[in-house]
Amino acid sequence: MSSEALEIHMFPCLADNYGYLLHDHRTGATAAIDTPDPNTIKSALREKGWRLTHILNTHHHWDHAGGNLALKEDTGCKIYGPGREDSKIPGLDYRLDDGDSLAFGSQQAQVLHTPGHTLGHIVFFFPEAGAAFVGDTLFSMGCGRLFEGTAAQMWSSLQRLMALPDSTMLYCAHEYTMENARFALSLEPHNPHLQTRAEKVRHLRKEGRPTLPTTLAQEKKTNPFLRTARKELRSAVNMERASSPAEVFAEIRRRKDNF
Repeated sequence: MSSEALEIHMFPCLADNYGYLLHDHRTGATAAIDTPDPNTIKSALREKGWRLTHILNTHHHWDHAGGNLALKEDTGCKIYGPGREDSKIPGLDYRLDDGDSLAFGSQQAQVLHTPGHTLGHIVFFFPEAGAAFVGDTLFSMGCGRLFEGTAAQMWSSLQRLMALPDSTMLYCAHEYTMENARFALSLEPHNPHLQTRAEKVRHLRKEGRPTLPTTLAQEKKTNPFLRTARKELRSAVNMERASSPAEVFAEIRRRKDNF
């Protein structure tokens, strides 16, 4: 997966995480998006013949920042992450916040603050490549649990992601698509886009293949957390008279937590 200059290498880590390496062919800069498993990331670097120069952390959870120090010690790379979680990000060198622009080789990444899963969570959007690394804010047909933030915060964060171009490729941190599809179908069983996609997901997972990346256009058609304005979905959660989409989102998230 690549644009003209930016190559994206995706590989499984731990039980259900994905690791991502970004390589800028114009300059040789190489970044790891989060560090779920330093040994797996080192193996991927050797396989590709790349030298790690950057770590880009989306948030502080151990399966996203736990490998920071081992990789930094091994490579001397610099670590960039959410400034609002600076005390929780091991080895953090550069603190990022909403609206910041990060130079990575010949690329520019836009930083979006997307609280909800954690209070400081950030997303990295690479406009030239049309790629967004969304961490645990958005999943394929799902979204992150509200460990620290509120439903209103997460809904606001998802709206920010929905404002990106529909063609944006979304690189999520976990392989949760099969489970998320089952929940989505429980709410919108007659959604033809969802039916088709769920069947494709079943085939991919049966073959041991990843279901990621996804696209924003696809998520808008199949992800219940982005579809709170849909009449059928509101009826499914008994929220036809809800005064705001955030209320509908909160109810969907509550139901997913107990699904």
